[in-house]
Amino acid sequence: MDNLTHSLVGAVLGQMGLKKKTGLAMPALILAANLPDIDAGCAIYGIESLSMRRGVTHGPIALILLPLILWWLLIAFDRWQTRRGTRPETRLPIDKGWLLALCIIGCLSHPALDWLNNYGVRLLEPFSHRWFYADTLFIIDLWIWLALGVSVWLSLRRERQGTASWRRPAWTGFTVVCTYIFANGLITGAAERGAAASLLASGHQAPLVVASPPPLAFWTRDIFWRDGDRYGSGSFTPGVGGKLDISGQPTGMDDVRLETWVKGDPAARAFLFWARMPVAESDSDAIILSDQRYMQPLARDRFTIHVQAPDTASYPE
Repeated sequence: MDNLTHSLVGAVLGQMGLKKKTGLAMPALILAANLPDIDAGCAIYGIESLSMRRGVTHGPIALILLPLILWWLLIAFDRWQTRRGTRPETRLPIDKGWLLALCIIGCLSHPALDWLNNYGVRLLEPFSHRWFYADTLFIIDLWIWLALGVSVWLSLRRERQGTASWRRPAWTGFTVVCTYIFANGLITGAAERGAAASLLASGHQAPLVVASPPPLAFWTRDIFWRDGDRYGSGSFTPGVGGKLDISGQPTGMDDVRLETWVKGDPAARAFLFWARMPVAESDSDAIILSDQRYMQPLARDRFTIHVQAPDTASYPE
């Protein structure tokens, strides 16, 4: 998910009452909720960063080390302010146990949210390179922004007014978002099962089906499927049903040039490592690689790569 969503999750957890457990609780929750994205710096490598993002910093070793590092830094910061005489008088004393627990909770919330969309996350890196997907939420969900943002604002407003029930809006927002996620999971499951059943009835063998939520109309799904060397698409709306292109078209991934050309192109290797549903469009000079999940006009340019013939002296056929 995007970093605003991660930050709002940390904030709502704090407003649910966790921020009263120790000093620096809110910074711990919000920073920890974003901490696995320290790998964002690899974006300078362009398309090659697809093989670097959502990997080792989202895996089990990082989810042990990152909370510990943040915990140590926050304690050091609190002590530094104390020595300088700049520690706010209103700040609660540091409870080391609770502070560490909040750093862990915040960090764990990050891969859990990333898993919910169809971009993917490697939850077992570096022990396994496998990508995990739940296909439940769009990567930037404005409805979650709205629900969490309003609940945090109302909670903070009540707290400033001295209302005893200041935690209630945060709990309400948290419950609404959890229900929303669960409902979206049910929609995705129904869409994928329905599309798979239609494809199997038409003679396809064990097709891969992905039901992808669009940016705003969360109750609908864009359907992407592939079976061997063919791929197709469709749509699904609960209560209405789905439309599906059963016949599909060739993926182009059987182009005999691909294996040799990709060897000489690090960006192409990175793209194919990340791609879940790769498609190849060929011409005489290049092979254009894209992914079915991101072939919409607004996303296609950022998830497309042109692969050309390598230097045959370095990469002989």
